[in-house]
Amino acid sequence: MKIFTNSQIKELDKFTIEHEPISSIDLMERAARTITRAITEEWNNDTPVTVFAGPGNNGGDALAVARMLAEKGYKVSAFLFNISNDLSADCVVNRDRLKENQNVKEFTEVTIKFDPPELTADMLVVDGLFGSGLNKPIAGGFASLIKYINQSNAQVVSIDIPSGLMAEDNSSNVRANIIQADVTLSLHQRKLAFFFADTQEFLGRVKVLDIGLSREYIKTTDTEFSILDESTVRALIHQRNEFAHKGSMGNALIVAGSYGMAGAAVMATRACLRSGVGKATVHIPEKNYTIIQTSVPEAIVQIDADEEKFTETVDAEKFDSLGIGPGLGTDENTAIAIISQIRRTRCPIVADADALNILSTHRAWMQQLPKGIILTPHAKEMERLAGSASTCDYERLNSARNMARNLNAYIILKGKNSALCLPNGKVIFNPTGNSGMATAGSGDVLTGILTALLARGYSELNACIIGMFIHGAAGDMAARKFGKESLMAGDIIDYLPEVFKRLYE
Repeated sequence: MKIFTNSQIKELDKFTIEHEPISSIDLMERAARTITRAITEEWNNDTPVTVFAGPGNNGGDALAVARMLAEKGYKVSAFLFNISNDLSADCVVNRDRLKENQNVKEFTEVTIKFDPPELTADMLVVDGLFGSGLNKPIAGGFASLIKYINQSNAQVVSIDIPSGLMAEDNSSNVRANIIQADVTLSLHQRKLAFFFADTQEFLGRVKVLDIGLSREYIKTTDTEFSILDESTVRALIHQRNEFAHKGSMGNALIVAGSYGMAGAAVMATRACLRSGVGKATVHIPEKNYTIIQTSVPEAIVQIDADEEKFTETVDAEKFDSLGIGPGLGTDENTAIAIISQIRRTRCPIVADADALNILSTHRAWMQQLPKGIILTPHAKEMERLAGSASTCDYERLNSARNMARNLNAYIILKGKNSALCLPNGKVIFNPTGNSGMATAGSGDVLTGILTALLARGYSELNACIIGMFIHGAAGDMAARKFGKESLMAGDIIDYLPEVFKRLYE
């Protein structure tokens, strides 16, 4: 599913009006009916409703909703803020319609003085002050009103987006001046900002409402951002040849696990084998030998010259993919071995964990990374790679996008809604996964999955798409069985077969 920017949404509205054809006021009426239906599904008409409408089209939506709720028997008080005497044309129409409606309990057009109404716990506030077109932080009287609403015990429904929140970049926003909604009724799609951890406190539950915007525009317009769906993953999955043998299913190399971190190698290797690879070889220090042979007897084991860490490169000529980094540590000899291994390897590479930490402390080495390499940092690893802390998730995503472009790499920025940043600057968000996966070893599992898919012949792009989806989907299945609190990385591996079965069905 495509994610349109705010400017593209405006174009989509305009295209719909011109090509349906439908007038802008009738399109607003259609949106208001959809919003009203969503509200009435959750709150009955015993709930007093207070509507706050701004001077733009978001305010016009809110006024139309106030009228429709009143017609359904709700006790509605509406406040239109017309401080600058500059209402949008459609807002004017809906103001006049509301004035003529006899069902509305109270309507106040605020031009100078405003006495805020009492907001109680049994009330519903409909927030229609500012929509997704906002491009600067809210200040002055509107900021005071937003703080007043947030401090009340009333439930809050925001139309399209919580007022004060910008649809994309909130790096310079004033967080205290943003509505904290209980429910956000987003029109057509989730906004880009909705995919970030640092905006969740404002959104509450998000419901996406289809208001019948042009399917032609949606289909033909290119976007920088999109959300992955299961049908896309299903279409990419290779059907296993009934005459396949282990030699034709890929030969993967995992370099992981210093002494004391053998679990990282176990997790990555088990995940690799569970993801359909023909053979998996794991390179480890000698002291991890017994652990690996016992935990993953299906794997081929290579022993490093050092007893406790990775210090020597492996001849990767016979391998179809390399996964490197989990649990290796950051010893300087290990660092030199890692960059040497990456430089010498000609097959596709997944670099994670300590491979990324080492690159972040040897930044000049990043220019030696091969084109098409897959990097899988979590938020802090991404900041270390970039060399600077991010002020917000939007900034961190842009940092990952720029790095993917500059390195011609694939970067999976891990977390809720993991973001795959492509070499062309585009971003694909993954909808699977849950907070129970915030546990040691989850990233090692992803490394193993990706390494297996690359060995099996998937392109870097398709391996990333499939890999992050099935990783999250297996985590979701595990969470349903064990709960988020008790989920461990090994549980994710155990549910990989169920995900593959579902995709093949």
